[in-house]
Amino acid sequence: MSTTSPENSHLSEQARRHLWMHFSRMGAYENSEVPVIVRGEGAYVWDQHGKRYLDGLAGLFTSQIGHGRTELAEAGAKQAGTLAYFPLWTYAHPRAIELAERVASYAPGDLNRVFFTTGGSEAVESAWKLARQYFRVMGQPQKTKVISRYIAYHGTSMGALSITGIPDLRIPFEPLVPGAIKVPNTNFYRADVFADDEVAFGRWAADEIERAILQEGPESVCAVFLEPVQNAGGCFPPPPGYFERVRQICDRHGVLLVSDEVICAFGRLGHWFGAVRYGYQPDIITVAKGLTSGYAPLGAMIASDRLMEPFLEAGASFLHGFTFAGHPVSCAVALANLDVFEGEQILQHVQATEQTFRTALEGLYDLPIVGNVRGAGFFYGIELVKDKETRASFDDEESERLLRGFLSGALFEAGLICRADDRGDPVIQLSPPLICGQEEIDFIASTLRDVLTEAWRRM
Repeated sequence: MSTTSPENSHLSEQARRHLWMHFSRMGAYENSEVPVIVRGEGAYVWDQHGKRYLDGLAGLFTSQIGHGRTELAEAGAKQAGTLAYFPLWTYAHPRAIELAERVASYAPGDLNRVFFTTGGSEAVESAWKLARQYFRVMGQPQKTKVISRYIAYHGTSMGALSITGIPDLRIPFEPLVPGAIKVPNTNFYRADVFADDEVAFGRWAADEIERAILQEGPESVCAVFLEPVQNAGGCFPPPPGYFERVRQICDRHGVLLVSDEVICAFGRLGHWFGAVRYGYQPDIITVAKGLTSGYAPLGAMIASDRLMEPFLEAGASFLHGFTFAGHPVSCAVALANLDVFEGEQILQHVQATEQTFRTALEGLYDLPIVGNVRGAGFFYGIELVKDKETRASFDDEESERLLRGFLSGALFEAGLICRADDRGDPVIQLSPPLICGQEEIDFIASTLRDVLTEAWRRM
């Protein structure tokens, strides 16, 4: 079905004139068309010319149940007609109450307190602020620092950006919030130590967190922020035993463990939460994206009962909030989204299909440019190399030519939306809607094979 129309033909020009796109090289569109996505259905989207694309990144790791689900739109419309907006500042409304109870029922352990935000950066920001105020009211005001991993992405607000470990994103906005310490990530493919023993490597990586805590002083560190599978750099899973050891380290030094699951929660790894998949108990989980499958903006910080206790005292409050957090329409959409998850057994589908997806991607290992395939669930990274034997990576100029000079455009032209990225070593990231099956997996693998074969020829 074509969606080309006189109105659509002007959209690209209007975008060039007025729309400031995020994380975009706006100058790149001076002499080229801005791609405009106008419709979505299932795992696919269409542009202004009627061309169809497989949404291999789920929008932005977000569209868990796919596009065009009218039941979510209807839930939002019904709520807007009843109570379109009211804040959570000293009040409550039914949809926020129902959603908080439901999210808490999925969360592991005693994570029963749900503080809503409008997105992931706000959830991470809220977690750091909660950790700081919690220790202050507990008589430890000096516990303010946080530890996170190199190359990890945790958001763009000033606090979340400080926790983020990607230098190129941080430098334009420095000085950032002080007290954000970085430690090695779990990229076993690029391990300099214990490169032949993943368990020992994981133990070393966890112990680097303890080393940082001891170097800063346990009395000054309030939290460790970790993703179950690190996104930036290309999907780094945790080595066996890693999170168990991190939990022990945090307990030993009185430090909170924050599981940043803005991407990993709500089925991306085949479970409600990545912490459940990898068997560890956080003190806080941050979420967004898949909570509504992108049909409305919503995020949350899910905290343990223990962290709530001092704020239940008479006269106490967590001095933090957002105007649109827990928006009634967004909460109604989230509830409808979770109904789809349960009714269509989305988690079970991901668990049953994960190995098929992984096998299809690992089938690309015969290509000389494919160095490493890694990830879990419906969340994978393919690291690209110029020498498989030595694992030599592309230099900055080569990466620019490979990723932005060819791959990004060629994959899009071939009908596959995914991410070609070099925050770290060059990778292609895949995170399709959780409803995808054999047809979509086959298309992803065959498209990657064709485009990567041509990329190698050009390089």
